[in-house]
Amino acid sequence: MSTQAKVAIGGVAVGVILLWLLPFWAAVLVMVGISAVAYLTLDPSQRRRLRRVGRKELGR
Repeated sequence: MSTQAKVAIGGVAVGVILLWLLPFWAAVLVMVGISAVAYLTLDPSQRRRLRRVGRKELGR
């Protein structure tokens, strides 16, 4: 199993646990917040590349 698949499975597991422990809106807020913080920690060149490539190409 690839590292990316392990990260995806871990993310889904954390999301399910959050939905179970927190109210729906709080769990969604945490998941969106983590994604936003991860995006903001990228260098400007990495952000440009991320915007440029299509979704299907992100795993390569």
